[in-house]
Order: sequence, then structure tokens, then C-alpha cells
Amino acid sequence: MPTLSLINFNVVCATLGSFISVFGLVSYLFKERFYLSEALISLLAGVAFSPHAANFIRPLDYALESEQNLDQITLCFTRLVLGVQLFLAGVQLPKRYLQIEWRSLSLLLGPGMTAMWMCSALVIWALVPNFSFLHALVVGACVTPTDPVLSNSIVKGKFADKNVPPPLQRIIIAESGANDGLGYPFLFFAIYLLQYTGMGGEGFTGGAGKAMGLWFYETWAYTILLSVGYGVTVGWISREMLHWAEEKHYVDRESFLVFAIALALFIVGTCGLIGTDDLLACFVAGNVFTQDDWFRLETMDDSLQPTIDMLLNLAVFMWFGAVCPWSLFLTNNVIPLYRLVFLGILILLVRRVPIVFALHRYIDQIEDLFQTAFVGFFGPIGVGAIFYLSVCREYLQTITVDGQVREDAQRVSEAVEVIVWFLVICSIVVHGLSIPFAKAGYHLPRTISNAISTSTTVEQEPMPPAGIPRTLSTATRDNNDTALRVRKQQDISPRPGASRDRTPPRPFAFQIGRSVIRPKSPESEARGIGAAGGGEPARPVRLAVRDGENGAADSSP
Repeated sequence: MPTLSLINFNVVCATLGSFISVFGLVSYLFKERFYLSEALISLLAGVAFSPHAANFIRPLDYALESEQNLDQITLCFTRLVLGVQLFLAGVQLPKRYLQIEWRSLSLLLGPGMTAMWMCSALVIWALVPNFSFLHALVVGACVTPTDPVLSNSIVKGKFADKNVPPPLQRIIIAESGANDGLGYPFLFFAIYLLQYTGMGGEGFTGGAGKAMGLWFYETWAYTILLSVGYGVTVGWISREMLHWAEEKHYVDRESFLVFAIALALFIVGTCGLIGTDDLLACFVAGNVFTQDDWFRLETMDDSLQPTIDMLLNLAVFMWFGAVCPWSLFLTNNVIPLYRLVFLGILILLVRRVPIVFALHRYIDQIEDLFQTAFVGFFGPIGVGAIFYLSVCREYLQTITVDGQVREDAQRVSEAVEVIVWFLVICSIVVHGLSIPFAKAGYHLPRTISNAISTSTTVEQEPMPPAGIPRTLSTATRDNNDTALRVRKQQDISPRPGASRDRTPPRPFAFQIGRSVIRPKSPESEARGIGAAGGGEPARPVRLAVRDGENGAADSSP
């Protein structure tokens, strides 16, 4: 006998499929008319389907009731999404973009990221009670990179095409792609110092010197430089192989289009195996892969890559809405809610805006103060922050003394979970609603002004003169003008049976040489008077014809 099978797999497939289908029916309306980002809509859907509401998506069941397993699932999911997104971001950039625009990128990735890290850490240090500056540096490092997934909402679509110049779009894509992979040095600088100097270095020997040695060797040499070299190598080899296969006609169109996504998955897996920075390797490989602009131009009109991109975005933000620790915002031992709200506001205002205003004169793509404010404000915190949150918490669990996580590491682990999740939610909501509110704020005053002026005109309309129907006095200005034109036309038009009087045409004057011929009016012609109105008869015009041989002039009347 058939029975219901309410297992998690069936429920998740039905829920995810129904949401994507329904959203697809109205996606153009939401994204291109209301300018709502798909990240915000997916986040709200994830909350609605989470255990806090409908309970269709049950993350803890998938993680076997283990918080550690849930963190590992979130880490792997964000790695997958970021790897594909960053590779595609590298592919979207024009030919040799990193080499050409190295000056602007170096400013945004060097002084820019450092200032963002310090500003975030200072705000966190000031607002979190009993929190040291070193602990704040760990939390601030997680929210330093800008998110490439959320950045797509402002560099793609109808709004971006109308309001964001292409050079500005490309520099935003390049910065958000590169700084996600460059978040490791900021995070592990603070974590190594916390491990070897926090609480007197309990359980670990070597002090700050050992911490800096690990930072230079493991983070910069192995994690960063190796990932860059690996990305360049894989990108170049893959491009040459695809060129060869295309010239030999060995690859079909479907495999050609999916090649970039498959390459991104390969880099994520292999970098994970050797323990290097897969995010930076994916971005570098994507840029090298399309170094000659061939693959980008060949796939510009195809929709496979944007489709995969959309599916990953919808899925990951639905997952965020379901796994977000909403209850921790109200009840935690780190920071009260009112300070958390104030922290979110300050981070969005001072994390990025001041440094962009300080550097905008040296960034060629930023032309005026409006674009400076736009680039400074739209530095979203999203998938990259959750990725570094998971990496941070995973490493902090290894700082143990006698089999227990050390006290300061445990406190930072709790703080980073609450603060980073709250800042991600704030960024998704604020940046997702900024464009709709900006458009409404631009059009609403004009609409109200037009409505008030129309109402005032109607109230002050004078009484109509005799002979005009009273209904015209209460009509709008356009209707009055139309009615007036109709009445004038009726006055000009002849009545039935009446003769049609025509206004005489304007007289013309003809000039021959130095003489002027003016046409005669009927009255002056009868009296022999010129049309100019003088009392003298019109003088005859004498035409002079010169003999070409002897130069004599023959005059004739």
C-alpha cells in the first residue's frame, strides 16, 4: 500500500524546486522593476522554510544533530559557491585586465583592505564589552573582504546598465574577486598572535616571533603565493588545451560552455587537497584562462554560466536563512542587542566609506564624488564572511589546553559567530533594499509635487466667462487648452452659407542687381503707385546687357 515518505531529501527537493519555480515566474518583476536582489529574496525564503517557521528545511537533521557537522557543511557549501563565482568573475574581466589596472587594484587591495580591517576592528573593540583589540582584529578580519556574490546585484542588470559605467563595474568585480582570497593574511595574523601571545601563550611556546614566522611561511608563502602560482599554471594549461581541442573540433558546444565551471570545481578540490587558498586560485585561474579574451567573447551571448550562477545564489542564501543563529542575537554572553544594532550601523558606515573617499583621486575608474559614495557604500558582507567565519571557528577549536578549548579562544569563537552572522544579515537587507529605496526617494518627491501643483491649479481655477460651459472650469489644464483650441478653430472656420475670407499672402520682393522689384497691390496698380506705399509711380526697371565683344552696353526698357 502506498505510504507518504516525508524524508528530508524529498522535502528539500520539493521546497527548493517550488521556490525557484515560483520565483522564476516573477523574477523579472522583482529584479528589473523593483530592483530587489535575489540574495534578499532567497534569505527571506530560507527563514520562512527554516525550523523557525514552516520547518521544511531542517539543517540540524542533515548534520546529525551536531553543531560541528553543521559548520563543516556550511564551510564546504560556501567554498563551492565562492570557487565558481570567483572563477566566473575572473572570466568576465577583459583581456589582461589585472596587468593593465594593477595600480587601482593595488590601492584597493593594499591600503584599502588594511583600512577596512582596522576600522572594523576599532568599532568592534569599542562596542563589545570586555573585548581586547587582538580579539577584535580576529572578528574584523572575517568581514574585511567584499562579497562577489552580493556585488553582482549592483554590477549586473538593468540598474547597472543605466547607472554604473562599465569601467566602474569591472573594478568592483576585480576587487571583490581578489580580496576574497586575500582575507587569509588578515585573519591568520590575528589568530596566530592570539594563539601564541593570548593568556601568556598558555599551551604554546614561541611567543610573537613564532606567530610571525608562521604567518610569513604558512600564510604568505604556502597559502597565498602557492595558490597564485597554481592558479596561473592551471589557467594557462587549460586555455591551451581548450584552444587545441577547438581547433581539432574535438569539443562540442555543451562541453565548451561548461568547461569553466568544471575547471572551477577542479581547482576547489585540488587546492583543498593540498591545503592552499582555493578562492584566490580560482580567481587568478579564471583571469589567466581568458587572458586572450577568446573564451569570454565566445561565451558572451550564452546563458549557461549566468544560470548556474543564479541557482547557486538562490540555494546558498536559502541555506543562510535556515542556518542563521537568530536566537543568539537576543541571548548571548558577548554583546547585548542594542549594541549589536549600533555595531551593524557603524560597520556599514565607517568600514569602507572613509578609505574610498581618501583614495578616490588615485583610482582612475572613479570619476566624481557620487561614484565615490557609491563604491564606498556598496562593499557588501556576505558569503565570503561566512566562509572566513567557518575557517576561523574551525582553527580556534584547535587552540586547546588539557583537551579543552582555551578560554580566550572560546570567547572569540562565540563572539565571531554572533557578530559576523549579524553583520551579514544587515548587509544583505540594507544593500538589497538600498536601490529600491533610492529609486523611491528620487521619484516620490516629484510625484507628490506634481500632485500638489495639480490640486492647487484645480482649486484656483477662475469662473468661466459667459458662453463657456461651467464644466470646462473644473477640468485640468490640458483639457482647458484643448477646449480653447477647439473654440478658436470654430471661430476661424466659416459658417454654413458664408463666404470664405482668406488673408492675402505676404508679398515677396525680388532683387536683380541693385534694383528691387516689389509686387503691386490691386489699389496701387489701378492708380499706378508702387506697392511700397509711395506717391510716385513705379519706375521701370532697366536691364543692362553687355556686349561681350566691344564692351558696349545696350539698355532696353
